[in-house]
Formats: sequence, C-alpha cells, structure tokens
Amino acid sequence: QVQLVESGGGSVQAGGSLKLSCAVPELLAYRCAMGWHRQAPGKERELVSSISDDSTTYAGSVKGRFTISLGNAKNTLYLQMNSLKTEDTAVYYCAAERCLGLEPDNYWGQGTQVTVSS
Repeated sequence: QVQLVESGGGSVQAGGSLKLSCAVPELLAYRCAMGWHRQAPGKERELVSSISDDSTTYAGSVKGRFTISLGNAKNTLYLQMNSLKTEDTAVYYCAAERCLGLEPDNYWGQGTQVTVSS
C-alpha cells in the first residue's frame, strides 16, 4: 500500500515557524507533482503549495512566508512555514498528484495538525 506520512505539525505562537515533512515512497518520487494542502475547520481543503519539475506555486495567502522543497532523492517533501498567522491553523496534508502511469493517480497523507495561537 502506497502511503505518504507527514510529520512536524504542532502548536506555535503567531510569528513563529514550523517545518513539515512528508516521506514520499520511491514509487511516487519521480512520477508525481507533489503538494501541500490544508483544511481549516468549517472550510474547504485548499492548495497551499506545489512543486513539479522544480517549478513551484504558492497560494497568495502564504507567498513569501512558506517554502516548499524536495530532498535530494525526492523522497522527502518539506514545507517551511515562517511568520505563521492564526489563520494558518489547519490540518496540513501532503499529496502526490497527477502521477504518471499509476492508477489511482493521486495519493494523500493522513494529515498533520498545525495550530497557531495569538
């Protein structure tokens, strides 16, 4: 069974930093676009950031504060989150999407909670 496993969530005060990690199975590492999504209570899941072929995208609300990256062997996905705000509080999900040659073509982690307090 293919699994993505997130770690690094927790509680932090506004203005602080956290770094999320996601272990990426080798099967997915070179086939998929990787991304971080989040879902706050009562809200829909949203794309926070994605990386594919060294091209990155960011939601407007996190641009300049968050940085997505892949480890050298593409087996770990990171999200460095700086200058955190209370509105960043959510469950953060690692995702492998648009995976070439695989069915299904997308995979999700179980999520990690990030709580930012004022």
